[in-house]
Amino acid sequence: MSIEHFAAWVVMPLLATALLLAFARVFTGPGLPDRVVALDFVGSLLVAMIGAAGVMTGSAVLLDVALILALVSFLATVAFARYMESRRQS
Repeated sequence: MSIEHFAAWVVMPLLATALLLAFARVFTGPGLPDRVVALDFVGSLLVAMIGAAGVMTGSAVLLDVALILALVSFLATVAFARYMESRRQS
């Protein structure tokens, strides 16, 4: 077992724990911006988990999926920021 595989096996439970805590913040966040930031963090954690799964399985397709998810997550964050900016000016 290489060091990359070992690191992926160690990181995966840590990422899963962080994902559960982030989902708790999504559901209990005091305001909409807090929930959106937590949801963005969930997206980042999912990208990391898919990347770790790609390293564990040796599949390059999973790394492509992680890249696409990161781009979609970024676009959603930008769209929310534009929404909050237009709501503030009204």
